Amino acid sequence: MKQKLAVIFLILSVSLLLVQPTVAKGNGKGKNTNTTPALTQQEELDLLQLRVEEKLARDVYLYLYDMWGQWIFENIAESEQRHMDSVLNLLVKHNIPDPVGKDIPGVFQDKSMQNFYDDLITEGSVSKVEALRVGAKIEDMDIFDIYEMLTHTEKNDLINAYENLAKGSRNHLRAFVGQLEVFGEIYEAQYLDPDEVDDIVNSPRETGRY
Repeated sequence: MKQKLAVIFLILSVSLLLVQPTVAKGNGKGKNTNTTPALTQQEELDLLQLRVEEKLARDVYLYLYDMWGQWIFENIAESEQRHMDSVLNLLVKHNIPDPVGKDIPGVFQDKSMQNFYDDLITEGSVSKVEALRVGAKIEDMDIFDIYEMLTHTEKNDLINAYENLAKGSRNHLRAFVGQLEVFGEIYEAQYLDPDEVDDIVNSPRETGRY
């Protein structure tokens, strides 16, 4: 699954970078007029991936809320919208085209991502328990990817955003796993190390807006 996602985001990200507009690098006198530090290609790819992942989470939760009416999906979908907005602000700041385009819930420009979304809502449509398991899996994936992205950058704006998003995703994972436990179910880690998931869910909820 991890390899499949990596291929999905690589194809999507490379295609978007190919159409990225050119940013002026100087004023003709050897001085750079762009005061925003340039991102590396990897940093750009990470932002593109993160923007689509946050949309995926929001859209799946909106669908599952409509199906099951569980408050947890509505509340976390609202948080995922804030996450999407946060990443979009970074894309705009760094003059990177938005991979989402026209934001229609449940609709993705990339066919592979569309298929992944369809698979997740199919899994979550089986039962309330499976819906909660899908939520936990999405947050597990998000945390795993954000931790990896943190190793790719030393830029403060990216680090601050990633750490804030990771905090939110850890709280979401705690919420989904907690609800699974109400049903007498356990969550088995899909992306993070199982011990890391245990450490997260057994630690206190983190405070602050995210």
